[in-house]
Amino acid sequence: MDAFDKKILRILQQDSTLSVSHIAEQVGLSTSPCWRRIQAMEKSGIIKGRVALADPDKLNVGLTVFVMVKTNQHNPKWLAKFADIAMDFEEIVEFYRMSGEVDYLLKVVVPDMKAFDTFYKKLITEADFSDISSSFSMEEIKYTTALPVDYI
Repeated sequence: MDAFDKKILRILQQDSTLSVSHIAEQVGLSTSPCWRRIQAMEKSGIIKGRVALADPDKLNVGLTVFVMVKTNQHNPKWLAKFADIAMDFEEIVEFYRMSGEVDYLLKVVVPDMKAFDTFYKKLITEADFSDISSSFSMEEIKYTTALPVDYI
């Protein structure tokens, strides 16, 4: 990736609905080369997809909860089962295997505490954990889906 690709990617990460001609103008290219660069980034997998970002409050899922999971079963079969379970929960929007004290971290979005309690009770009946705890986000200080591009 060169400087043009990085500029294009920065712009697309902020607003993927912009026209190719608008992006080309912003980066100092004509439309066709800009389009070819975007197509190449999509083909190579640098651009994985284009999505619409929804407002959690307008969708009534304004409560963000980080769920920390510990298990005493560190094997591929257990992880595959847990991953399948997590995929079935629409409320789980991010799922990570961690190092350190916590084995897995889930980011969960729900309308309120009652909805989280319902989610929690269902989760603990479907998977076997040695410990599970939750932290509730009080304020979102920074949120972005844009990744840094200067490390390429």
